Amino acid sequence: MAGRGFKIPEVLTREEQEALLRQPNPRYPTGERNRLLLRVMLDTGLRLSEAINLRWRDLDLLTGRLHVKQGKGAKDRVLWVGDELLELLRKWRERQAKVVGWAPEHVFTTLDGKPLQARYVQYMVKRYAQRAGITKNVHPHTLRHTFATDLLRETRNIRLVQKALGHANLATTQIYTHIVDEELEAALKSFRETARITINKRSTGRKEALVVAMVG
Repeated sequence: MAGRGFKIPEVLTREEQEALLRQPNPRYPTGERNRLLLRVMLDTGLRLSEAINLRWRDLDLLTGRLHVKQGKGAKDRVLWVGDELLELLRKWRERQAKVVGWAPEHVFTTLDGKPLQARYVQYMVKRYAQRAGITKNVHPHTLRHTFATDLLRETRNIRLVQKALGHANLATTQIYTHIVDEELEAALKSFRETARITINKRSTGRKEALVVAMVG
């Protein structure tokens, strides 16, 4: 169990993440934008406010360096974007400028160049999750929880996760260790049960072979 006052957050599995990303139709500008927004939040752990306030000048499209300015607590932090996502961002910037008619300052905008509103993104995430058949209560912060949990699974480095999320207090980040610990517990219990079944089958097989040999 998590410490008193903490609730273990729900996160998306890999399959659920893929199902969610399949919902926007990239043939349309809004579909490409929405899918990219989901990818950015899943791959960087940005808060909703940080994502909709992200500006092109804060992102180096050559190196992938992402400068999160004035995050929660008025603190800056630096993240890095992978090559695949970086290429999607480059393509979106070109399409965005063509659709809007000029180069907007913000990465995620409406078709007339205005920054997206938080309420729209909240509704969009929930709607796509329902269409994907995900029964969990999915909201933008679920994507941040998912990023943190996946990063901890991959690195086993809680300090790195803390830095990526921009948490001032390590205790805030520790909540994600409970998710991974529960997975470890389930895996070990399953492993032990599987081992017992295998041992029992081998033991039964040897007994049957012995009986056959004695009868023969």
